Amino acid sequence: MNGSDTYTPPKVWAWDQENGGEFARINRPVAGATHDKELPVGRHPIQLYSLATPNGVKVTVMLEELLAMGHSGAEYDSWPIRINEGDQFGSGFVAINPNSKIPAMVDRSARTPIRVFESGSILIYLAEKFGAFLPTDPAERAECLSWLFWQVGSAPYLGGGFGHFYAYAPAKFRYPIDRFTMEVKRQLDVLDRRLAGQGFVAGRDYTIADMAIWPWYGQLVLGRLYNAAEFLDVGSYEHVSRWAQIIDARPAVRRGRMVNNTFGEPAMQLHERHDASDFESRTQDKVGQRGGTSSSD
Repeated sequence: MNGSDTYTPPKVWAWDQENGGEFARINRPVAGATHDKELPVGRHPIQLYSLATPNGVKVTVMLEELLAMGHSGAEYDSWPIRINEGDQFGSGFVAINPNSKIPAMVDRSARTPIRVFESGSILIYLAEKFGAFLPTDPAERAECLSWLFWQVGSAPYLGGGFGHFYAYAPAKFRYPIDRFTMEVKRQLDVLDRRLAGQGFVAGRDYTIADMAIWPWYGQLVLGRLYNAAEFLDVGSYEHVSRWAQIIDARPAVRRGRMVNNTFGEPAMQLHERHDASDFESRTQDKVGQRGGTSSSD
């Protein structure tokens, strides 16, 4: 990687459990459950199982935006899936997402509960269910979905590529960091050019495309991902920065960032969400003051 440290792949790869770095305990080359664990179920039709990573924030922002619009059917219970502890490999979670990734959702409003996994799929499902944040005009809808899937395709470069090698890998190597930095900056340039002449990604209106892209690229330019804002010179993407700040100021976005958040500032941590009043009474700073814990702790 650095000119003197080279690696020759074997003919057949074998799993070395000692070579996984920070995530060695939870990364594995096979699917399926590792243990039996049922998922909790609350009182609302929509049950979300997630964590406040960028992919998780997409869905909680969407649900909070729907509630802010007056869609009472979007009331939901949201339960933390602590991926660093392997919750995603519990049998109950694997039953609703065979891929063992957050977020995953069950809609129990139908006679037969409907499972939905993959964040982009959940956004489309909710947009169609409530008739919101997804244009109905064919051309506008196509534009929105194109940008939504642009994000879905781009995220592995930002998260699994750049974020992994820059922030989480057990050692720093120039080649992969340069490789993924170039791609992340190219994507930021794509987004910056798109936002140069309009307020939102898909056009004049705020849509699920913005909700999908903002938790990744918006929070990146706001300095919330990987401590990489200076390294990536995010200030040079002025249109992305403007857009990111506008979305960040939305009350529903602030609430969405809090749901299933188990790290950082205690006032921004709402480990579980079961009611709108939880944002005032059950954040970790208030739970700590009472000397108690949330029901999942």
